[in-house]
Amino acid sequence: MPRREHDLTIPDLTGSRALVTGASDGVGLRIATRLAGAGAEVLMPVRNPAKGEAAAARVRERHPDARLTLLDLDLASLASVAALGEKLTAEGAPIHLLVNNAGLMTPPERRTTADGFEVQLGTNHLGHFALTARLLPLLRAGRARVVSQTSVAARRGRMRWDDLNAERGYDAMGSYRQSKLACALFGFELGRRARAAGWGVTSAVSHPGVAPTSLLAARPEVDRASDTREVRVIRWLSARGLVVGTVESAALPALLAATSPAARDGGFYGPGWPGHMGGPPREQAPWRTLRATADAARLWAVSEELTSVAFT
Repeated sequence: MPRREHDLTIPDLTGSRALVTGASDGVGLRIATRLAGAGAEVLMPVRNPAKGEAAAARVRERHPDARLTLLDLDLASLASVAALGEKLTAEGAPIHLLVNNAGLMTPPERRTTADGFEVQLGTNHLGHFALTARLLPLLRAGRARVVSQTSVAARRGRMRWDDLNAERGYDAMGSYRQSKLACALFGFELGRRARAAGWGVTSAVSHPGVAPTSLLAARPEVDRASDTREVRVIRWLSARGLVVGTVESAALPALLAATSPAARDGGFYGPGWPGHMGGPPREQAPWRTLRATADAARLWAVSEELTSVAFT
């Protein structure tokens, strides 16, 4: 039996400028496609230009008049983040939507970024932290909505303050959980600081639930030669409409947070079925791990120190 697909009505975004990280594949590509279809100009910063061109072609297959701009960005390099920030700041065009979506999941062996950070923490959190800081003038000019994409894994995550970069012991899933917890703590703390400082920027956090994306599939760039058992199970469940979502439905919580007139500053959005692994997008109560405001403030200070970037 074919599964029933969930959907979301997106308002007219003509005149808006949106930046979506990780838009060359998976959930990010779906987000970019829907934003472009609603009339937004979509910036697609990518690490692999060929993959980016292929993704842009897929968007234009659906929306021939889509306004897309491919940009160079490697979130695992603070120099690359700084270069993109400088380029966009020099252009001066306001940004109205920022979806910090890109992610890397569970390399079998510990790997590091160009700056020496454990690659999941460095890519998933620190790269996005630095990018958002670099773009802050443009976000303020656009009175932007910022959406930080976390994961259901963050519900069981913890910050290893004494070993954030897993130098004394690497656990692939533990480091992933920590990185996605950091994404959420950052998103909520960004909202608190924006409100206190009067930046005019709103911030929400979303998660896609569980869907058959490429995160757990074969990925040579993280030394994963074949699909994991987990992704094969997820594909089987997804095809039958059981428990988990699809790639399309997994994009909806971030789209709800980014575009809905009803989305709240400081809100948390994810799939609405029990367990929050699939289903239509809904606002939800943040998990206990996400409500640690002291941890969020500490993470902000540590992130500024590690990246040498401040929100000014």
